[in-house]
Amino acid sequence: MSEQTSTVDNGVNVGALLEAREALTNMPAAAQFKWRATCDWQNGTHASSTVEGFFGLGEEQRHVKSFSFDSDHPQIFASEDKGATPVEFVLVGLAGCLTAGIAAVAQNRSIQLNSVRATLEAPMDIQGILGIDADVRNGFDNITVSYEIDAEASQKDIEALVAQSQKRSAVFDIVTNPTNVTVKVKKMQ
Repeated sequence: MSEQTSTVDNGVNVGALLEAREALTNMPAAAQFKWRATCDWQNGTHASSTVEGFFGLGEEQRHVKSFSFDSDHPQIFASEDKGATPVEFVLVGLAGCLTAGIAAVAQNRSIQLNSVRATLEAPMDIQGILGIDADVRNGFDNITVSYEIDAEASQKDIEALVAQSQKRSAVFDIVTNPTNVTVKVKKMQ
């Protein structure tokens, strides 16, 4: 009787991640990153954003290609609905970060994922952003992240994957903790 072993492949190079972690532990200055996005107004509430480069590992870096994103508001707000709303991009960022973390943690713990789906909901009273009621905040009331995960693991192990991903997620940290935002204005000539 022979025992079969299977290799877990969630598409995450955990070895490279662990090597990077060790290298950055020894060179903390290289761990200082600056992420960037550029946004150009198109018309009405439509804007196009581009992500191309960032600073990391002590020097300028570039993505393999530039990424473009259109944002707009829905037609019910008298807009042209040419892209997701900016608040939906926040949900996309949170979902993407948490889900990537689940894949990385699962790979590290030798748990094979078969499927992962996150559904995010965030209620918002738009009386705040429309200036109807100054006592209503402009942002989300809360965010609920619901996962459906099919993995070769127990429910307890799957819950531990999600918890560890949440613990290490940069976007989860950004939306759950205050972040100082400085806005600068320069008039173009």
